[in-house]
Amino acid sequence: MSIIDYTPSEAVAGSKRFIEICNACRYCETYCAVFPAMTLQRSFSDYDMDYFANLCHNCKGCFQACQFAPPHEFGINLPKAFADVRNESYARYAWPAFAGSVFEKNGMILSLATMLIIALTVITTILIRSPTILFTAQIGEGAFYRIIPWDVLTLLSGASFIFSGCAIVISLSRFWRATQTHLSGRLTLKALMRALHDIATLRYLGNGGHGCNDLDDSFASYRRNFHHLVMYGFILCFAATSVATIYDHVLGLIAPYPLLSLPVILGTLGGIGLTIGCAGLIWIKIVTDPLPVSRKLMGGEYAFIALLLIIALTGLGLLMARATSAMGILFAIHLGAVLAFFLMMPYSKFVHGFYRGLALIKAAIERDRNNPLGE
Repeated sequence: MSIIDYTPSEAVAGSKRFIEICNACRYCETYCAVFPAMTLQRSFSDYDMDYFANLCHNCKGCFQACQFAPPHEFGINLPKAFADVRNESYARYAWPAFAGSVFEKNGMILSLATMLIIALTVITTILIRSPTILFTAQIGEGAFYRIIPWDVLTLLSGASFIFSGCAIVISLSRFWRATQTHLSGRLTLKALMRALHDIATLRYLGNGGHGCNDLDDSFASYRRNFHHLVMYGFILCFAATSVATIYDHVLGLIAPYPLLSLPVILGTLGGIGLTIGCAGLIWIKIVTDPLPVSRKLMGGEYAFIALLLIIALTGLGLLMARATSAMGILFAIHLGAVLAFFLMMPYSKFVHGFYRGLALIKAAIERDRNNPLGE
């Protein structure tokens, strides 16, 4: 018995038809993780489509190489079909279940939620603080807490982070259990380390390391490089927040911290990486070949990247203006953007990294099971 109700969509049915043709052709067998995983099976379930779609890194190499791609009558277009299935899988396994409907109009909902939460944060800050505090320079220990009290910051950030963490963990556990149809192996340290290496290096984001086919049939590493900047920029920003929490709660060191302190250095590097990476990904989406792209999902992707960019820019702006009268409003806008990100995190493009990571772990287990002596 399935852990969820699964009503196959047009995208799932179409991707299954495509993958059956691909399994007979096998021209793209060495292109990425999807095709080796596909060849291990003779028949495919609907849940397998969720697995394959999340294993796909959307490099578009298979589309450019396929002899059955449009205008051929078979019309094979795996990147577009898998993009739709991926988005449906996020909604299918989302928790709570009703929140999965957010993915249907992700761009509009994410944009409205971001603007609303930022506006509420700014308005609330203005209401609880007098203009003499909010619009004058705050310097020295505890300057940020004179704008927004420490207990308010802790409650809002902690509650939103815990909720998002729980929602993501539950969703991922549902996805993992549902896609184990053909999995009979067990997770070994070797398989886990291989999967973590594939995740950290974005091994499959670009046809065997040659690059993606975003613009045309030529290979380029732009998207992989920008994606690296976003991923590691986010990790550095999260590390900065974690270190600052230790400074505050364990060491008793109150923000703001000196420019050469570890939290500021990590946050600055992360903010720069996020800014360059997000701007680059937006450029890639604007100039990309539209044929292998699901246009209906572009709004949600733009909205998510824009939110990350707002967080990065306001964070860097806050660093530069923290000893000026602009600090108060900038701090409120930055906090609002961060809260919007955490609250919408389980229902945005952010989850694709976690789903893809689990798919890569499953692929590593299957490789070990079918080739115990190594690749």
